[in-house]
Order: sequence, then structure tokens, then C-alpha cells
Amino acid sequence: MLFTRTDLDGVWLIEASPLTDERGSFARTFCIDEMEALALEHRFVQHSLSRSVKKHTLRGLHFQRAPHQEVKLVSCLKGVIWDVAVDLRPQSRSYCRWTAAELSADNMRQLYIPEGFAHGFLSLTEDAVVGYLISARYDPASAAGARYDDPAFAIDWPAKPAVMSEKDRNWPLLAESDHYA
Repeated sequence: MLFTRTDLDGVWLIEASPLTDERGSFARTFCIDEMEALALEHRFVQHSLSRSVKKHTLRGLHFQRAPHQEVKLVSCLKGVIWDVAVDLRPQSRSYCRWTAAELSADNMRQLYIPEGFAHGFLSLTEDAVVGYLISARYDPASAAGARYDDPAFAIDWPAKPAVMSEKDRNWPLLAESDHYA
């Protein structure tokens, strides 16, 4: 596995190093020893899947407030997504900045997103399936979100969302809310 730091402290792009032969390929996508060596979370209590049937479906930006903050390890199992992490840690040098990576079944990349970040993605193909390893149990009272089009973040999405939930469309703007704390 190849671990690459992104420009946001704590967010990592993880790439598989597949071994190929006439049968196809084999790649390790998780290794507790490699995660521990980089002091990354390696205890995940939930594994979730989402399926976006239409191209340009937007999900997010989601996070859980303290004390139920979560680390996510995100991968695309089918199709292609543009995966985004936004730093919501007020004390951080990169507060309100974002990073993104194209994840696909073919490139086998994963995005490691630490606590204190909002996460979302835009499907770039039809029928995109996304897998999440999550470090904390879902707590409905702690579930929150940030607007995908918040000018405080100025995310440069690769396409205009065609499908999204009403809830995701109506999260409050950072300047209008205290729900990020």
C-alpha cells in the first residue's frame, strides 16, 4: 500500500499496489501494521455501503459532532466518484479548506478522513458503489452536515449535482450556523 499525505493535515490518499498475473490481480486494501506505523486509526466499528444509481449524485457533506466524531476510510467499489474532505477544525491551519480525489474501482484508491472533517462525494458515473469504514457508531443526535456550495469552502465540484437529498441541499451555511461545533 502506498500512503500519500494530502495538503490537509491528517487526510491521506491510500493506493493499492496490486500484484497481477494471468488470473487478474490481488491487492491489500487494509493493513493494521501499516496504519499503526503512521498513527492512523485502525479500529473501525462500522462498514457501510452507498449506491448512487444516477451520474452526478451528490452525497454530503456529512460529519458527526463531538463526542461522536468519526474517522472514515472511503473507497469506490464500482464506478467513479469525486471524493471530498473539508476541514472543520477551527484550530487547524487548514480550517475551511478542502481536498478531493477521484476514487474508482479501477484505481483502487482510498481517502482516509480524520475526525473533524466533513465528507461528501459526487458520482461521476451511473451506479457508483462506495464503501466506508467508520471508526464510531452512528449517533443520530450527533449527525450534521455542511452545504456542498458553501462559499466559506468554495469547493470546485467537477459537475453540477443532478441528484441530492433535500437534507443535503439545505444544510446551513457556516456563517449562519453554530451546528458545526
